[in-house]
Amino acid sequence: MRALTAPTAVVAEDEETLRHELVEQLGRLWPELSIVGEAADGIQALRLLDQHRPDVLFLDIQMPGATGLDVARQVGNRSHVVFLTAYDQYAVAAFDQGAVDYVLKPLATARLFTAISRVKQRLASPSLDYAQHMGRAVEQLSTRTGVGTESRSFLRWINASVGQSLKLITVDEVLYFQSDNKYTRVATREGEALIRKPLKELLDELDPSQFWQVHRSTLVNATAIAAVTRDFRGRMQLKLKERNEMLLVAESYAHLFRQM
Repeated sequence: MRALTAPTAVVAEDEETLRHELVEQLGRLWPELSIVGEAADGIQALRLLDQHRPDVLFLDIQMPGATGLDVARQVGNRSHVVFLTAYDQYAVAAFDQGAVDYVLKPLATARLFTAISRVKQRLASPSLDYAQHMGRAVEQLSTRTGVGTESRSFLRWINASVGQSLKLITVDEVLYFQSDNKYTRVATREGEALIRKPLKELLDELDPSQFWQVHRSTLVNATAIAAVTRDFRGRMQLKLKERNEMLLVAESYAHLFRQM
């Protein structure tokens, strides 16, 4: 997190009217703050976090794609967090730890002013253990509000290397994962990227109804399969909807396609 003369912020709120109202109030109460991005869901918020590395993140706790708590878990020491929440009676204890602040819905000018004042103080004297304290606050919020505590939560996005850049890719964009020496190759409609997470670990984290293992080195997104064919040797292969290559199906996984 940077203590800048002209601080920057990202506002993430799926209710468009409320998001615009917050941006407007921030303009009045903190005119030197530069809003560098607005997000309507958690995945967009994560992308803006990676792109802009803002000093402050205003995060709605409940958003589609990824919750505000999911996003906050990825923040580390990059940004200060202010949550937008309707969970007043549950959340106060977590906020009292001082690592994060909050603004209640509907927006109250006095509460927003208090949150801004606290963030300004933190920007002026950054705490080295901010990420650790915020992590505890986020987990307490998750327990108290029930947000992000579903019985089984599957992987929804990955950070992958594309050349010298790091790209955020949602799992729905992935057509298949394939082992490639020390890396795992991620194939999407637009191209390919690399991650260090092994295929075995991905298999435990992905939704098994969406990603099927078809070979010891390959996981395929079932929605990306266009057809099942056999080559001249009789080996089963998968034709994809949006890429030209064929994926080999090992005999031990051929039963997945018997009815297709």
